[in-house]
Amino acid sequence: MKMYADRLPTAVRQVFTDLFVVLWIYAWIRAGIWINDLVEKLGVPGQKLQEAGVGIAGNMNDISGKVGRVPLVGDELTAPFTKAADAADRLAEAGRQQQEMADNLALVVSLAIIVGPLALVLFVWLPLRLRWMRRAGVACKVRAEPAGQDLLALRALAGRPLNELTKLGPDIAQSWRNGDAEAVQALAALELKEMGLKPAKAR
Repeated sequence: MKMYADRLPTAVRQVFTDLFVVLWIYAWIRAGIWINDLVEKLGVPGQKLQEAGVGIAGNMNDISGKVGRVPLVGDELTAPFTKAADAADRLAEAGRQQQEMADNLALVVSLAIIVGPLALVLFVWLPLRLRWMRRAGVACKVRAEPAGQDLLALRALAGRPLNELTKLGPDIAQSWRNGDAEAVQALAALELKEMGLKPAKAR
């Protein structure tokens, strides 16, 4: 395959387009990361809630353990502290769930932002770019061969607009049928020019 055209205007356009696509991808990935970080901040209150719940539950369990050692009435005194510890555990769990929801939301939103632009690159730009590279690579291989010149000339006759063909002469098709070498070269050069390639160097 051939990466870039021979003709300067086409090659410059391809280089700038490739650079733009790279910057386009980078910019959208950075935007996705920024959105991810922004949405994840929604989980900060949940983190604080979890830390507070864990801390309160730990303190209540410690107090419950100490109170439980009081003779005779220890078991009765520990009940409120045990309930408070359970409530704090539920508070911590709620905070953990809030963080998990924020993380999941951040992932979904950031992916939604990135997927669209990447899909345009992968399914629109990249196939067109690879198609040109394959065509240009084949054209470069055959342009120096007589049979390749005929093939390129035939493609020009079949695909180029009539106004371009008539510039080569009103009887260009007849000249090609007659095997006129100059007509074949002119048509081949027209097809190569359309791809941004130069004609083969004369041997």
